[in-house]
Amino acid sequence: MLPRFLLADNSLETPETIFVVHTEIPRFIIEADIDDFESNQEIHWIDDEPDDENLIAQLVEEAEEFLEKEFENEEFLDSDEEE
Repeated sequence: MLPRFLLADNSLETPETIFVVHTEIPRFIIEADIDDFESNQEIHWIDDEPDDENLIAQLVEEAEEFLEKEFENEEFLDSDEEE
């Protein structure tokens, strides 16, 4: 079973961009600036875009929370390695 969200990047072609992939239906990829994910987002729909704006807002919020937790975990792991 795949995780619900995945992180992706293409640092050679878009070094300032990060992608969050939602693997469940409706599947989509959020493309945004790595330093300011909440602004300048572009959603690329793999499945049909839902008509429900509330659902879209909820999914984007969940993607933002996922990314924030991933960054926090990365910082935690980095601090453990320094000790």
